[in-house]
Amino acid sequence: MDFTTVLGILIGIISLILGFVLEGGTIGSLIQFTAAIIVFGGTIGAVVLSTPFNKLKKVPFILKYAFLKKKVDPNDTIEQLITLSNTSRREGLLALEGVIQEEDSEFLKEGIQMIIDGAEADMIQDIFSRKVEKYEEKILSIGKIFEAAGGFAPTMGIIGTVMGLVHILGQLDSPETLGPSIAVAFIATLYGVSSANVLYLPIYNKIKANLEEEVLLMELQAEGLLSIQYGENSTILRSKLIAFLDDNDVKKMESNREMPEGENE
Repeated sequence: MDFTTVLGILIGIISLILGFVLEGGTIGSLIQFTAAIIVFGGTIGAVVLSTPFNKLKKVPFILKYAFLKKKVDPNDTIEQLITLSNTSRREGLLALEGVIQEEDSEFLKEGIQMIIDGAEADMIQDIFSRKVEKYEEKILSIGKIFEAAGGFAPTMGIIGTVMGLVHILGQLDSPETLGPSIAVAFIATLYGVSSANVLYLPIYNKIKANLEEEVLLMELQAEGLLSIQYGENSTILRSKLIAFLDDNDVKKMESNREMPEGENE
């Protein structure tokens, strides 16, 4: 599990509640069932209305993608590709066939199979590009459900507040209840704005961040496999792949680097 995602949500919620309590408020005053029905029910209804069913049913998948996405170190991927390069140069491309069954990455597995099957480099590159593009579109199209929820929630909060104020204005004959009633009405706005900015939009941004890392990894794998097909030596391959990394990853690779035996064959 990605604990930073969970931790961020918890810190956001706890900070809001703690700040309210420190100002003299009570947690009980923040709990309004009717406001929750209006805001969360209205938001869900708007999202369902605006999103095709085939994407709605993938919400569990995209939540898993945001919270449980397995992190892959790009440095490990580079070392893996260099090992594949050494194997292919020593034993030929057909020797990579034994690697396919042990490989977890479907993207890498398909690429290795195409190389073994003798596909042209231009065709492989085109297929790789299309796969990356379509995968990116798929993840973002599902993730936008949370972006949409982040847009609808504040509006639903305002609607809930207006509904509460309409009810209050109909009872002006009891001025002593106006203050508490107005406070209750504004809870709907609080629910809408806070859920959008502490929950929905951060989850969408996390999905985009995870996708960015995954696309980088796929592009790195594609470049490595094309270099293997061209028969480039491992030193050139390493230099090409390091260009995909940021400064921190490069420093990490250089500090932990142990040159595999026979790498420069």
